[in-house]
Amino acid sequence: MNSIFEVSRTQRKLAGQILENFSLEQLNTIPEGYSNNLFWNIAHVVVTQQLLVYKLSGLPMLVSDELVERYKKGTAVTAPATQEEVHQVKALLEETLVQTEKDYNNGVFVNYSEYPTSTGFVIKSISDALTFNVFHEGLHLGIMMRLKKLV
Repeated sequence: MNSIFEVSRTQRKLAGQILENFSLEQLNTIPEGYSNNLFWNIAHVVVTQQLLVYKLSGLPMLVSDELVERYKKGTAVTAPATQEEVHQVKALLEETLVQTEKDYNNGVFVNYSEYPTSTGFVIKSISDALTFNVFHEGLHLGIMMRLKKLV
C-alpha cells in the first residue's frame, strides 16, 4: 500500500500547487464546454476520497457534510469559491491523506460496504477503495491539466 499512498501524495501535491499558483478568479472560471472549474475538481477529489474510504467503511468522514453536498459526484458549481474555501480545501488535501494513511496503518478500516462505481469496477474492500481512488484522482488531475490551459 505504500506506493498507493505515495502516488496519492504526488497527486495531492500537484493539486495543491494549482491552488497556490492560480488566482481565485482562475480557480472559479468554467471554460466553455466544461461543466466545472479547477476548484470544483480539487474539492471533488477530497470529498470523493472521504466517501469511498470512510463513509463506505462506516466511519465518520474528515470533511463536513456541507462540503460533501457541494462537491460530490453529480454536482456542479453553484457559487464561486471564496478564498477561505480555497485555504480550507488546500489544508484538507494534505490532512485527509495523512489521516487516512495513519488510520489504514492502524487497522481502523475493518468493514466495507461494496460499491459499484460508474466505471463498472466494483469496490469490495478498503484496498480496492484506495486503489480506485488513485485512478479517480488521476482522471481529475488530467482534467485539471486541461483546465489550466484554458483559464
